[in-house]
Amino acid sequence: MGGVTSETPVQSTAPLADQRPALVLVSTPIGNLGDLAPRAVAALRDADIILCEDTRVTAVLLSMNGIGTRLQALHDHNEAERIEPLIAAMRGGKRFALVSDAGAPLIADPGFRLVRAAIAAGLTVSAVPGPNAAVMALALSGLPPHPFLFIGFLPPRSAARRTVLERIASAERAGLHATLIFYEAPHRLVATLDDCASVLGDRPAAVGRELTKRFEEIRRDGLLALAVHYRGVLPRGEMTLVIGPAPDHVSSVVELDEALLAALETMSVKDATAAVARQLDLPRKQVYARALILRQDEA
Repeated sequence: MGGVTSETPVQSTAPLADQRPALVLVSTPIGNLGDLAPRAVAALRDADIILCEDTRVTAVLLSMNGIGTRLQALHDHNEAERIEPLIAAMRGGKRFALVSDAGAPLIADPGFRLVRAAIAAGLTVSAVPGPNAAVMALALSGLPPHPFLFIGFLPPRSAARRTVLERIASAERAGLHATLIFYEAPHRLVATLDDCASVLGDRPAAVGRELTKRFEEIRRDGLLALAVHYRGVLPRGEMTLVIGPAPDHVSSVVELDEALLAALETMSVKDATAAVARQLDLPRKQVYARALILRQDEA
């Protein structure tokens, strides 16, 4: 592990009794508003100003908990221009809390640039831990919980998304063996599942939907089967995708199709399935389902 360098500011994040931190990162509920921790409520009340993505979203949470602290918007579009005046205010004695619309600040949400600037300025930064969709989905997925690699949101367009997935696949071929976690918008879920199966191979996965809410759902299956399901059932709500680590041999959909097409030139579907399943060390059921699709496409 790398040590602390002379350029790395070192701070104690446990403030003295008479010295509050300049900036506190406060995790908020990912769905169920009842999940706001008592210490989070205290930190939000204690702040002079709460920085948040959307004042309308955070106002509802504050109202439910009787918190009257003033809100100020901080999001991807204004964070860069707000850093200098915010740091100046902190140096002047103002104390801020930072929240995202849901979950832990900075985790696929704004705030990193402000936190980095506060640390560089020698200001004390602390945090109140709490709900996190990625970790909750991982725990419920039934997939290996560690090590895991949190990617966040993949690019919205397929070409760019596949480029990122290819980098992950290359890292796996070089020895990376970790469960993968992604956030995704519901209208892109099926396309993302297709791209993941194509690049990473049809491996075990889970989709977490509406976590902590009334209609919470964890669906566990292979990537291709999940894509088939969500083609027929319109996905709704916030989605977290968890994909199992690469097996010793990763067979992509492209590799499977190439092997099946070659085998189907001289064999029946049944015989081609048996041969390719042995060749690629894949379940016969999966290979047979793909062989039927390819035979139908040819017809």
